Amino acid sequence: MALLGMGNPLLDISAEVGQDLLEKYKLLPGNAILAEKEHQPLFGEMLKMPGVQFIAGGATQNSIRVAQWLLQQPGATAYMGCIGEDENGSKLQAACKADGVQALYMVDKSTPTGTCATLITGIERSLCTNLDAANNYKVEHCKEPENWRAVVGAKVVYSAGFFATVSPEAIKAASRQKAEDQGIYCMNLSAPFLMQVPPFKAVFTETMPYVDFLFGNETEARTWAETEGWESTDVEFIAIRLSLIPSAKDRKRTVVITQGCEPTIVCIAGQVSKHEVVALPKEKLVDTNGAGDAYVGGFLAGLVKGLPVPECCKAGAYAAAEIVQRSGCTFPSQPDYKL
Repeated sequence: MALLGMGNPLLDISAEVGQDLLEKYKLLPGNAILAEKEHQPLFGEMLKMPGVQFIAGGATQNSIRVAQWLLQQPGATAYMGCIGEDENGSKLQAACKADGVQALYMVDKSTPTGTCATLITGIERSLCTNLDAANNYKVEHCKEPENWRAVVGAKVVYSAGFFATVSPEAIKAASRQKAEDQGIYCMNLSAPFLMQVPPFKAVFTETMPYVDFLFGNETEARTWAETEGWESTDVEFIAIRLSLIPSAKDRKRTVVITQGCEPTIVCIAGQVSKHEVVALPKEKLVDTNGAGDAYVGGFLAGLVKGLPVPECCKAGAYAAAEIVQRSGCTFPSQPDYKL
């Protein structure tokens, strides 16, 4: 097993909605938040929507599924997170099995599987998440002998930043283990609120010396700079600063900042390069929400193969371009791309 993801498994409840529903629940297009008390009725409303879809989700799980799709090697990837003992949990188990991802789920018998209300307006998505069981992941699960073998054996371990809200202890255990065994540890900034809430930001700060590859988009990069008081909105400058945060490892940190349809900025130890993405006409865009997760998945697949960074970026760009032409983080049975 070459690639291990650790994160928050969710079942996406996806439907096309009007702007009025976003306004009703004070949601913004292109944003992601954790559901609060006032958002709870939204999930019932979504279930009644015409054409509602149920899709395996959660940022880390999306990226691992995409990586597995590109690698096309049985057993190349595995995923850890917490689900409930319910129908939605069974759907996630089945999705992983169908995709060829080894699911190493912790099962919480007393809490329902996490869900994400995915409100579609045009090509934009607004995400509102009930973590439920995903919020109950415990570090003890990853330290069970069978699961810890997966942590130790993985060439690459990846977590989206959302996992910082759930199990900082698991992030610490995995990132320190990769420092010990010379493996690669990757993390994603994932959403502005993660850097704006001090306990979550602290997880990033404490983990950064152990992060070999840091992913994010331009909005998240600027939010990091704002919370650090860097007084700059220049994404290249921010990527440089992020790459130069001292490392506890011999490996130089690589920072990968996507910018939608603009070139991706990559910075390795202060040296910046730009990498083109696949430009698609607007009429081909169906769902831009999964683009970031898919890009990371493609990049990680290249990383597992030992490809140089420019080739990893090409794989990421291909995966993102495929996923934005479909609803949810879904993909054709076979990739039209060879790593």
